[in-house]
Amino acid sequence: MTEDTTTASTGIGTDWEWARADDWQPPTELDTGVPHTARMYDYYLGGKDNFEADRKAAEAAIAAYPALPLLARTNREFLGRAVEFVADRGIRQFLDIGTGIPTVGSTNEIAQRVAPDARVVYVDNDPIVATHARALLAGHPAGHTSVIEGDLREPEAILDHPGLRAAIDLGEPVALMLVAVLHFIRDEDGAERIVRTLRDVLAPGSALILSHGSPDFASRESAAEGTRIYRSASAPLVLRPRAAVEPFFGDFEFVGPGLVQLPLWRPESGHIRTTDLPEGWQDVSAYAGVAFKR
Repeated sequence: MTEDTTTASTGIGTDWEWARADDWQPPTELDTGVPHTARMYDYYLGGKDNFEADRKAAEAAIAAYPALPLLARTNREFLGRAVEFVADRGIRQFLDIGTGIPTVGSTNEIAQRVAPDARVVYVDNDPIVATHARALLAGHPAGHTSVIEGDLREPEAILDHPGLRAAIDLGEPVALMLVAVLHFIRDEDGAERIVRTLRDVLAPGSALILSHGSPDFASRESAAEGTRIYRSASAPLVLRPRAAVEPFFGDFEFVGPGLVQLPLWRPESGHIRTTDLPEGWQDVSAYAGVAFKR
């Protein structure tokens, strides 16, 4: 596949830009004094949809682990390459859980560039995500892209949500996306059970796209400090070694190169330029992989 960094016009608005009014006010139920993982991630990416508490926590995390902004960018690039890969393999339904604050290069933009009929459901528990999703949906035909509020800790509620059932046929292949989200779920909260519940309902031919923070590439001090900082955020940070990440895929079959350090997952492929790995990529402390259900 040749590299393409342009956005193709599909006639359904996939070259959208996220709207953000200067006078936008956060929902009243939103506690902007508590750092939120999605808004901290937005800050790492250079976004504007974050508040003072998010920025302070993010700066503290970066001080402990300077590779964090690079990790966020390479994770976004992995998402793009993985979505394009499974769309090229014929999957037309995408369930993106814990999507965070959407930016250019989000799941629907990439999937619908490959296949204009691709259907995408975003799931997140942050009101800011819903606000941005409304801007997205205004530029898309009904049914192509939708958003539902849900918590990964309650997978049954997500699967039973009328919005998901209206948009996705679970009897057909689905790309389940758990990108940079499982490291906010503790083992005692049933992380493995949660993923198994989601995997088990998927039809043969479905894919699991997953990335996960790990202590395997960071110093012990950086990993410990990052974990400490996230204790005051909306969710704890649970870094897992490779041996604890791989079981999330169950009996799904990996595609090459398997479960690898984040920047090394098919870096030669995709619409984002990755022909040269960025400086410092060895410090990106996360794993990524894509696997299919037989």
